[in-house]
Amino acid sequence: MHPRPDDNRIKIAPSILSADLSRLAEQVREVEAAGADRIHFDVMDGRFVPNITFGPVLAKWLRPATPLPIEAHLMIASPDDFLDAFAEAGADTLIVHVEGATHLNRTIQRIKALGLKAGVALNPATPAVMLEEILPDLDLVLAMTVNPGFGGQSFLPGTLKKIRAIRRMIDEVRPDCELEVDGGIDAETAPQVVEAGARVLVAGSSIYGAADGPAAGMDRLARSLGL
Repeated sequence: MHPRPDDNRIKIAPSILSADLSRLAEQVREVEAAGADRIHFDVMDGRFVPNITFGPVLAKWLRPATPLPIEAHLMIASPDDFLDAFAEAGADTLIVHVEGATHLNRTIQRIKALGLKAGVALNPATPAVMLEEILPDLDLVLAMTVNPGFGGQSFLPGTLKKIRAIRRMIDEVRPDCELEVDGGIDAETAPQVVEAGARVLVAGSSIYGAADGPAAGMDRLARSLGL
C-alpha cells in the first residue's frame, strides 16, 4: 500500500447552492474568513438531475470575488459541451459524473488538457468499482451521500460502506487523489464520513442555512471534527 499524501487534513467546501444569491460575494467572503478551503459550485441542467441552477456566467462573475479554488460539480447530461466554458470562467477543478459522461477517459483528458484538476462523482447507487479504470487519472473522487438535484436532503447512511471502499482503492492506486463527499453533511454526519475515509466535505444547508449565519455553521462543522 502506498503512503497517503502529506496534506491529509480535513477540508471544508461550502456549497453556494444554499447561499443567498442576492449577496453571493458577501456570503462567499464570510465562509472564506471562517476558514473554508474551496467553494463548491453546483451546476444542474434539468436533465441529468431534476433541477436547474448555475452556469459558466455566474462562475465567471464569482471568480474575482474570492481567491479560494472553485470546483464546478457538473451534474449535467453532456458535460463535454461545457468543459471549455467553465475553464474560461475560472474554475480550478471540474467534476463530472460517471453516469453522465459517455466517454469518461476522453472527458478527463480534456479537463487535464485545459490545465484543471479532474474529478469524478458517483451517485449513491453507483458502485465504487466503476472507478477502477479511471482512478489512476483522477485528482478527486466525489461520493454523493444524497441523490443529486436538491440541497437540504438527509444523509444516506448506506453510503458509508462505499466511502470506505473508495478510500481503500485510492490508498492502493492513487494516494494523492482526494476523497470528497457531498450531501447531508452537518455536525452529526461529518465525523462519520471522516471516519470512513473522506477528507473533503461539501456542506450547503448546514452552513448557509444556519440560523446564526454561515460563519457559525462553519464553526459547528469544524468543532465536530476537532478542527
